[in-house]
Amino acid sequence: MKCVDLFAGCGGLSLGFEAAGFEVIGAFDHWNSAIEVYQKNFSHPVYKQDLSDESTVIEKIANLSPDLIMGGPPCQDFSSAGKRDLTQGRADLTYHFANIVCAIKPTWFVMENVEQIKKSHIISDVIEQFKINGYGLTAIILDAAYCGVPQSRTRFFLIGHLNDNHNQLVEILEKNLDKSPMTVRDYLGETLETEFYYRHPRNYNRRAIFSIDEPSSTIRGVNRPIPKTYIPNSCDPKGIDLTKVRPLTTLERSYLQTFPRDFKFFGTKTDLEQMIGNAVPINLSRFIARGIAEYMVNFSSIHSATQSPNEDVILVKLPKKSMVSKKTISYQKKQAIEQTKNDMQPMLALF
Repeated sequence: MKCVDLFAGCGGLSLGFEAAGFEVIGAFDHWNSAIEVYQKNFSHPVYKQDLSDESTVIEKIANLSPDLIMGGPPCQDFSSAGKRDLTQGRADLTYHFANIVCAIKPTWFVMENVEQIKKSHIISDVIEQFKINGYGLTAIILDAAYCGVPQSRTRFFLIGHLNDNHNQLVEILEKNLDKSPMTVRDYLGETLETEFYYRHPRNYNRRAIFSIDEPSSTIRGVNRPIPKTYIPNSCDPKGIDLTKVRPLTTLERSYLQTFPRDFKFFGTKTDLEQMIGNAVPINLSRFIARGIAEYMVNFSSIHSATQSPNEDVILVKLPKKSMVSKKTISYQKKQAIEQTKNDMQPMLALF
């Protein structure tokens, strides 16, 4: 199946789909630093293009005749790590993505974004647009730690298949989830040569020190050294010798995004941290691609099953709570309680 990658960045989606046997024939982005890294790692062309210029983009993609268009429109206006300001204009790129897909009408499309997009009217708008254009849709939120990624990273995916029913991939994707979350040690073994590492928090009421015996926290585009005056948070593991704690290097963070060790990164540290943090983890991308491939193998029998063509698109979050092990629930509950206590401290000080 021939694919085109929009908002390609340094190639997380592209690499995952190639790993699942798909053929990526072209990519588009507008950030020079990411384009240069992409060019060094893929043989197909990547085009520098403002993707808000829909007519130009549509003409170029039409000449490639893709079977699938994928992309992750910039998420800063939705993200909890951003300002969540829909007036900034970046959220409009989600509309541009939908317009481009509906103009080209590929058999499949895959759109990735942060979980918080579910609260925006924009996702409702584009879902309605895709439905009008004949796409059967699967809307799903996945925890990457159950998809072969050693990282707690929840991401929204909207998958469209032309002239199909809605919610068709949910069963396959749920079946293919790992039984337990992947830890950093599961994936990297002892190669980090540390038991604990520092991830700079968004504020100092939050946890900053993590164990390799759990999934890493979400890799963001910010990576700072541990402050010399850092005082462990109550959420941090107890009894830690801070002299043995360090932040992960840029390359180590790329490994937690499941980029292969032979992937060629170059550029400024700031740019690299940003493109790595923005990328779709390769194994998460591969998980989605394999789900589509598996569905296509069984498409005839699945499609003939009795199902109302007017069924609503149902947003599903995986894994479901019933699938998460008691050990994982216990750990997450403890962390949530500690985090709630810390988040409440500034508010309690007001009374």
